[in-house]
Amino acid sequence: MSETAVPTGTAAGAPSRSVSRVAAASLIGTTIEYYDFAVYGTAAALVLGPAFFPTGTPAAQTLAAFLTFAGAFLARPIGVVLFGTIGDRLGRKPALVISLLLMGAATVGVGLLPTYAGAGLLAPVLLVALRLLQGVSMGGEWGGAVLLAAEHAPPRRRAMYASIPQAGPPLGFLLSSAVILPTLAIAGRDGFAAGAWRIPFLLSAVLIVIGIWVRSRVEESPVFATTPRQAAARFPLGTLLKEHPGRLFLGVGAAIGGSSVYYLTTVYSLQYGPAALGIPQNTMLAAASVAATAGALATVPFARLADRMGRRPVMLTGLIGCVLWALPMFGSLQTGNGLLITGALAVGLLLFTLSFAPIAAFLPELFPARLRYTGASTTFILANTLGGGFAPVVATWLNTQWASPLVLGVYAGTLCLVSLVCVLVLPETREQEFSS
Repeated sequence: MSETAVPTGTAAGAPSRSVSRVAAASLIGTTIEYYDFAVYGTAAALVLGPAFFPTGTPAAQTLAAFLTFAGAFLARPIGVVLFGTIGDRLGRKPALVISLLLMGAATVGVGLLPTYAGAGLLAPVLLVALRLLQGVSMGGEWGGAVLLAAEHAPPRRRAMYASIPQAGPPLGFLLSSAVILPTLAIAGRDGFAAGAWRIPFLLSAVLIVIGIWVRSRVEESPVFATTPRQAAARFPLGTLLKEHPGRLFLGVGAAIGGSSVYYLTTVYSLQYGPAALGIPQNTMLAAASVAATAGALATVPFARLADRMGRRPVMLTGLIGCVLWALPMFGSLQTGNGLLITGALAVGLLLFTLSFAPIAAFLPELFPARLRYTGASTTFILANTLGGGFAPVVATWLNTQWASPLVLGVYAGTLCLVSLVCVLVLPETREQEFSS
């Protein structure tokens, strides 16, 4: 079937309601999954160190909490193999429903865990186990969400529709902040540490029910439905490594810089600003929330630009901007000025979005349909793990060696430079045949 045939009944210039419904379902799912991840990241910055790792200095407690944050990223490749195989052999839709159920169960489980004071060593062991389950779930979420949207979309709007799930990370962060900030305000810092931190985790149960209901009502990807079953690889990741190793590793490099910028801004800075620089906690949360809002609002317009101009020009512009802006962005933390920090982070996440919004179409377009779920998931998840998951850990270590936020700019800017080179090497994919 050629790319110009749109099985959903979608004309090239007028997407049907089903395409919009699929995109909305993908967005809801990624928002919920990243809400769960953001809740843990914020809780790790605020209270989980003393609650689950009480021995040692405050810095050691925070590092231990961030290591469990990174541990979930280490589990993501397992999710890539599991859900990539399901998605490429059985369908995009069942993989997405299972991943959302797994994430919900793990997140609610964290909210029900006893602390170290109540269960001793069992508490951090269970926390790590549930974080690993979250990581496995996330390994299958992103690739399935963007594919379901992209494979339903008309060719000339593929980047736009694929980018809609990309708004999930900042929206998930905003949703977590919308729950955590009032909880902090009502319970106070002591009350939050004493047990109110569980509320955002437990509320995830309501969101998961909504997400499962929405996702169960969407249609399977038309591209997957028309791909001959005999074409499916028995072990998609092995076939991917054999047939497309260059695109796989360059795709990882293309996404690694943006991941570092995002997680340093929305996770690490929430702990670093108050602990190292004396910036009020609410000021940092508010600054990161405003920046995330700017990124979320810009996601679809920037992706639409990639449909008109091509993926590479838009991504390269954003990456160049991130390389140049990394030092001023993190350097703004030294001022302690809330407005200046908010503006600097907002500009940073807008540049991040410029480089990252098109990637939801760019990475899947690098691979054929029979390997696309595994290919898109592997490149994105490895980049997210190396560039994002370990960002708080690496940043914590860097700041024990150099007590300046400028070192964060050097770190993020270097990874964005790696992404810049990889995008320059990779081909433009806007006209890529998508149904084969």
